Amino acid sequence: MSNPNSPARGLEGVVAASTRLSDVRGDIGKLIYCGYDIDELAGRVTYEEVVHLLHHDRLPNAGELAELKATLAGFRDLPRAIKQIIQKFPRNAPPMHVLRSAISSLGCFDTTADDDSMHAQRRKALRLVAQIPVITAYFHRHRQNLPLIDPDFNLGEAANFLHMLTGQKPAAETESTMDMCYVLHAEHGMNASTFAARVTSATLSDMYSAITSAIGALKGPLHGGANEGVIKMLLEIGSLDTVDAYLEDALAQKKKIMGIGHRVYKVLDPRAPHLKRMAQILSAKIGEPKWIQMSERIAEVMLQRKNLHANVDFYSATVYYSLGIPTDLFTPIFAIARTAGWTAHVLEQLTDNRLIRPQSLYTGPVGLTVVPIEER
Repeated sequence: MSNPNSPARGLEGVVAASTRLSDVRGDIGKLIYCGYDIDELAGRVTYEEVVHLLHHDRLPNAGELAELKATLAGFRDLPRAIKQIIQKFPRNAPPMHVLRSAISSLGCFDTTADDDSMHAQRRKALRLVAQIPVITAYFHRHRQNLPLIDPDFNLGEAANFLHMLTGQKPAAETESTMDMCYVLHAEHGMNASTFAARVTSATLSDMYSAITSAIGALKGPLHGGANEGVIKMLLEIGSLDTVDAYLEDALAQKKKIMGIGHRVYKVLDPRAPHLKRMAQILSAKIGEPKWIQMSERIAEVMLQRKNLHANVDFYSATVYYSLGIPTDLFTPIFAIARTAGWTAHVLEQLTDNRLIRPQSLYTGPVGLTVVPIEER
C-alpha cells in the first residue's frame, strides 16, 4: 500500500504556482495562451504578437506591434566581447552548451543585470528574446568557418534568424512556417524549463541566471532535446517499409519512442496537427515524402498499440529537417521560441514573489554512530 505521505514522483499533479500565462488542459488536449486557444492563434498572429500577449496579457494594436518590432530589432546587436566569446568556442561544441554559456556571459556585459525595477526587467526580457536567435545563428556560422551575418533590422524575428543562419532572406512561405513554429513553442505551462526559470527567479537572482537555468533544463532529452531524438530515430529507421519492424523491436526492448506520449496530454497534443500540416506541405514541396510517411505510420502504430499520441516534438523535427536546419539546432530553436514564455514567467514571478522551497521526505537511516576511521 502506498504511503499517503509519500511525495508525488516528479511533482506530478502538484500545483507549483498560479499563472495568467497559459493553461495546459491535458485531459481534453487544449492549450490556451492568456485566454486564446492555440488554434485561434496559430496562423493568425505573429510571434511578436505572442510576445506582447505573454508580456502584457493582451494582443497589441498596430502601433504597439510596430514599436515592439522596432525594440526587438534594436536589441539584436551583441556586445563585441560576446561575439568574440562565441568565436572562441570549439567548432564541435554542442549548440545548447554554447547557448547556455553565452546567455550566462551576457549578464556580465549588461549594467542593468541586477536592476530589479520592473522597467529594467522588461527591457532585459525583450533583449533576451532578440539576442538568443542571434547567438544561435552566429555560432552556427562560426562552426562552419563562415563570416557572421549582421542582423537585418527590417526583418521580423523568424525571418531575421533564418537570414543570419543562411545568408539568404527566406521566402515568405519559409518565414511563415518558422514563425508559426515559434508561436506553437512560445509557452506551455509549468514545464521543466519554465519551472527552473521560476525557481531561480524566486531567489531574486537576475534575469540572465533564470534564463540560463531554463536553457540547462531544456537541453535534456526528456524535454527540449526530444525533437533531436525524433529525427535521429527516423534516420535510424531509414525507410517506410522498416518502420513496423523497428517499432516491434523497440517495444519488445521497452525503448522510448521519441516524440510519442506526453507527461500532461492524455489525448493528442493540440500543437501536433498544425506541425503535421506544415510537415506534409514541406515534404510535398521538396519531393521527399518518406519522413512524413514514416512519422504518420509511427503515430498510427503507437496509437493502436499503446494508446499514445504524437506530441509537439514529433512533427516539428520533420518540419525543421525539411527546412534544411541542422539537427543539433532543433533544440536551440525551441529555446528561441520559448524565451517569450520563460521571460513572461520570470516577470510574473517577480510581481508577487515568494521563494520556492519545497520539502523533501527523508528515507535514509537514523541513529548511526561514528566508527573510528582505523576500525572501518
